[in-house]
Amino acid sequence: MGEGHDAEMGTLLLRVRNLQSNYGRIQALKGVDLDVHAGEVVALVGANGAGKTTFLRTLSGVQPASGGSIEFDGRDITRLRADQRVRRGICQSPEGRQVFGPLSIEDNLRLGGYVRPREQAAGDLEKIYAMFPVLKEKRRLPAGTLSGGQQQMLAIGRALMGRPQLLLLDEPSMGLAPMLVEEVFNVVRALKAQGITILLVEQNAVAALSIADRGYVMETGSITLTGSGAALLASDEVRAAYLGI
Repeated sequence: MGEGHDAEMGTLLLRVRNLQSNYGRIQALKGVDLDVHAGEVVALVGANGAGKTTFLRTLSGVQPASGGSIEFDGRDITRLRADQRVRRGICQSPEGRQVFGPLSIEDNLRLGGYVRPREQAAGDLEKIYAMFPVLKEKRRLPAGTLSGGQQQMLAIGRALMGRPQLLLLDEPSMGLAPMLVEEVFNVVRALKAQGITILLVEQNAVAALSIADRGYVMETGSITLTGSGAALLASDEVRAAYLGI
């Protein structure tokens, strides 16, 4: 890849090389290479158990890497603690939404901005509320009273409060009705339009690749295919694996 290629795609923000991670004796990641350029939506798709969540956990620092390197914004962060990665601008909307049920919606959002100066929070809250009016309407209610789709919006909003340079979305469509899946992916499109860089980890390969600039297909801890979202959607291997065609 020449410099021209990078210039055309925006700065290389995330550079993962030969990333390995183990659970005990089991090698869950077997040398993964993955790039994300500023302003891109990159999809990581694969069946359940392919290693997608392990990859995200290793990227966010919850799970240790046993080999390889993670560079973010030109710096090696392979050994940094999870909270230090958040401060650098890697913010995650976790799988299964994991909102704090008894806390109000507004308090849940404020927690997402804990690493940012307090004076930024009010303005950031207003931006989130403009994007998700339903959260503003219900901001004083316990987060546990929200529907699954609304909790997903809250989890994304909470991650955005950290002003991410890179937003990690872990299975945002999981467990949602098809109509809500469409709604969540519309949110991802809106974020992309705002120039937010997104790594989208998703079992719903078709929905994810449809909005991704580029995609990676993961099988049992390895990347087996990569290309533009459109090229992967059109690929016979992907169609056979995910669309049953």
